[in-house]
Formats: sequence, structure tokens, C-alpha cells
Amino acid sequence: METTIIHEVTWIGAAVKALIALLLVSAVAGFGTYIERKVLAWMQRRPGPAHVGPFGLLQLAADGIKLFTKEDFIPQFSNRFIFSIAPVITAGTAFIALAAVPLFPDFTFPEWIPLLGGVFVPSIASDVDIGILFVLAAMAAGLYGPLLAGMSQQNKWGIIGAARTAVQFLSYEVVTGLSLLAPIMLVSSLSLVEFNDYQAGGIGSWMLWQQPLAFILFLIAGFAETNRTPFDLLEHEAEIVSGFVTEYSGLRWGLFFVGEYANMITIGVLASVVFCGGYSDLWLIPGWLMMGLKVSFFFFLMLWVRASWPHIRPDQLMWLSWKVLMPLAVVNVVITGIVMMAMA
Repeated sequence: METTIIHEVTWIGAAVKALIALLLVSAVAGFGTYIERKVLAWMQRRPGPAHVGPFGLLQLAADGIKLFTKEDFIPQFSNRFIFSIAPVITAGTAFIALAAVPLFPDFTFPEWIPLLGGVFVPSIASDVDIGILFVLAAMAAGLYGPLLAGMSQQNKWGIIGAARTAVQFLSYEVVTGLSLLAPIMLVSSLSLVEFNDYQAGGIGSWMLWQQPLAFILFLIAGFAETNRTPFDLLEHEAEIVSGFVTEYSGLRWGLFFVGEYANMITIGVLASVVFCGGYSDLWLIPGWLMMGLKVSFFFFLMLWVRASWPHIRPDQLMWLSWKVLMPLAVVNVVITGIVMMAMA
């Protein structure tokens, strides 16, 4: 008879999970810039980073040195405290959202490792019953970073960028929540673990086949909430210089983009867990590898769209959200409710 071993999650295990998530996502955010430039260059028939190190890999180090050594100044007449803390809010909320997201399988350190021997490290640092709600709330709180950054500068371009940020984030957060409401109705839970277990029957049990419209709506809203093309209007340099980051430089500027890449990973993990089977094994492919492949696909999809899709105007952005996506999400929720009542 097979027995299930229940491991106790200690504060050390949760702290190790948080540290690994921080280092892993920071590394992916840095390497992601290289991958993005290489993918875009490949799609647009140009070499991309190629001269600094083999295959241009040392371009990452060059960019890091530039960010660390670039002059970090605070503009005159700006609110120094808010100007300084806004980038921290953006990066911090992005990493807080990852606390309830499974990034890697559970594991236990071998006994021979000093201090950490036998410590169980969970895939989720905080396995709360309202995991999806927690992640969405943490990502929504990230709105205050760009908003405060633009308002603290005493610069009209920064204020315009902050206003666009507030409008875009608030609009597409509604679409994100409504798109996830129908899958939540089917699973009857807000726990990401429950979503993973609901789709444990193989590729045929993926939520994607039951809720294709919700999946598409969630991806579109995810593009908008992570400031990806064609919804990258928050610091659209062709119109408003650089939006809410107009007067930022050095590490403060870099923190905004670390938060952006962290949110891209979060959206990829949510799409994988909620709609694409999560950590379930697929034939001979183990679940942890499948999860990595799924998140990598969604990351690549964001780069693919950037290379092939033009920008849209702010009025088109709002029209799409309120007159197309939100009504479709509401209709999907209503139809899901009717079907559930009919099958009950």
C-alpha cells in the first residue's frame, strides 16, 4: 500500500524558497533581455548582440556594469522619497506575487548538507487557499510604482505616462479577473494546487479545452498588464518620451524592468497552472520539465507578438478592453454558469 509522506513546511524552507525565487527570477530577467534581443533579431533578419563575448553573451555583463555605474540622480523639484521608492514598489510587488506561485517542484536538502540538511523546500512559499486572488492582488498593487513614479517627477511626460499606466492597468485587471472567474467556477476553488489537481487526468483534462475563450482573454490581459507589445503604451517613447521612467536612470530604471520580466514569468506560470495542466506529467516528460517548457513557450509568445504586431493607439486600447474583452468575459461567465446549472 502506497503511503503519502507529508512534509512540514518550516520558516527555513519558506525562506529558502523565497531566496531561490528571487535569484532565479532576477537571473531570468537579466538573461531574458538577451533572449529577447536575439529572438527579435532572428525574426527581423539582423544579428542582434554579437560582438561582446561569444554569441554576444557578455552583453549581459556590459549592461549590468552600465546600470551600476550610470549616474543616479534625482530631478530638481521632485518628491525625493516617492521618486526613490517607486521602483522598489514595482519590483517588490512582482516578487511578492511569486510567493503563492509554484516555480519548481518540492525538494528536500540531503542530510549531509550543513545547516540545511533535511530541510523541506516547498514549491509554493505560501500555499494559501486564495492563491489566485493573492497573485492578482499583488500584481495589481504594482500599479502604485509607475503611478507614483510619474507623479513625483514634476514632469508633464511622467505625469502623462502615469495617467496612462493607471487607466491601462485598472481596465485590464477587470478583464483578467473576469477571464479567471469561469475557470474558478468549474474548479470551485481559488487554490492553485486545486487547479493543478483538477487537470491531473492528462492533456485532455486541461482547462484550455473547457475554457478557450477565457484562456485567450487572460493572455490578452496579461500582455497589457506586463506592458508588452502591442499594449506597451506606458512608456511609449514615440509619443511621450519614456513615460513614467522619463527621468530615471541607473539601477532605479533597471528595477522597473526587473518587475516587468518578473510579471511576465508570473503570467506564464498562471497560464500554465490554470489552463495548461500545471505540473502534471505528460507521457514520459516529468511535470517539472513540462512546467518549464510551458512557461518558456508563453515567454517566447510575448517576444513573438512584439516582433510581429504593431502598436495600437490609447483610444483603441480602451475600446478593446471595455467594448470587446470585458463583454466577452461576462458572456463567458454567464454561459459557464448556465451549463453548470444544466449539468447539475
